[in-house]
Amino acid sequence: MTTETTATLALDEDTALAQIAATLRALPDAGLEDAEIGRETLFHDDLELESIDLVSLAGLLREHYGERVNLALFIADLELDEIIALTVGRLADYVAASLRATEES
Repeated sequence: MTTETTATLALDEDTALAQIAATLRALPDAGLEDAEIGRETLFHDDLELESIDLVSLAGLLREHYGERVNLALFIADLELDEIIALTVGRLADYVAASLRATEES
């Protein structure tokens, strides 16, 4: 992988992270307007999101990215301990990978 390719992938993940953070801050009733959200931010422990918030997030991600990003399918493939330990960075990686996969197909 060339440096240019690596930089492009990192930009995609960084962009996905920024968009997810903005989406999280916009979730109604989540109280995250001023939250610091980074790659290591945990959905469960740090953001204290309820399942309804994750449903809202899934809907907003689908609106933004279309069918290419399906949070429900992503979470369905995780074990319970992985869901509890889910970070915003891991979701950003999934979003970036999903978008790359649809561009490559």
